[in-house]
Amino acid sequence: MIRTLRRHAWVTGLVVLLALLFVVTKLIQPGYGAADFVSLTRAVLPYAFAVAAQTVVVIAGGIDLSVASMMALTSVTAAVMMAGASEEYALFVVPFVLLMGFCLGALNGILIVVSRVPDIVVTLATLFMLQGAALLVLNAPGGGAAEWLKALVIGPVPIPFLPDSVDAYLPKALLLLVVCLAVVWIPLKRSRTGLSLYAIGSSELAAFRSGVPVARTKILAYALSGLFGAMGGLSLTMSTGIGAPIPGPYLLASVAAVVLGGVTLGGGRGGLLGPIVAVFVLRLVRTDLTLLAVDPNVTTIIEGVIMVIVVMLGAFLAMREKRS
Repeated sequence: MIRTLRRHAWVTGLVVLLALLFVVTKLIQPGYGAADFVSLTRAVLPYAFAVAAQTVVVIAGGIDLSVASMMALTSVTAAVMMAGASEEYALFVVPFVLLMGFCLGALNGILIVVSRVPDIVVTLATLFMLQGAALLVLNAPGGGAAEWLKALVIGPVPIPFLPDSVDAYLPKALLLLVVCLAVVWIPLKRSRTGLSLYAIGSSELAAFRSGVPVARTKILAYALSGLFGAMGGLSLTMSTGIGAPIPGPYLLASVAAVVLGGVTLGGGRGGLLGPIVAVFVLRLVRTDLTLLAVDPNVTTIIEGVIMVIVVMLGAFLAMREKRS
């Protein structure tokens, strides 16, 4: 047990920090309880998927600037397709939108591999392309969502034989997040492909000489990023009931959470648990600032400063590691 905690010291530290922040939140607002935790988890859900999308690519040694635009495009696509349609039609929309995100992400990877243009340039270009496409699909927030989809992220999970005071702290949004990430990430990490992701992130040349299919692995990393981005877009539509064509602040937040979660910006190190805990930490900091009645504009500035410091720290550590 102690060996496991030492091995995952960074994630353990983040969990302790998160627990301390919950204590601080309780001190600021003694009435903070299960309903507030459910609301927090629902707000975190799209950020968590954005972080998952960024984490896969960063581990493979790249970066994806198009995450937020991908979420916007998939969100409005789902909202437009479900507007006025039957509840059963959503059973077709969900896999369609996920496949769409996977294919668009793979396109990012193919462009990077074939053109040999740096990933930061390619994904910056696709950021604008996807943003424009989202506005073409829906030029203002609107559309709709199936009721059963919205119900998947609202409220706690009712568990038989457990008192309400216990299952009130088990949000549906958290269960959905855990299931979606586990279905994709756990089989991937334990597979040969998962090892290839870490290998090309550590050193593309060494991975190539070891027989790792670098191009195919890189394309898969961006395809999975697109898949997680589509999950984020769907979660936005499920949470609000409409599609939002303007990308939210998910890009910088995802990079900051990835770095704070212990993933090396240079690639090859880290996992998914740390960044997910980190995104809860960042959102809870915002909640505490709101509870302290800090001006929303000042809150945004403080959030931005924290994210910039975290990203700069991650870049510094990555550069230092490369030099050594």
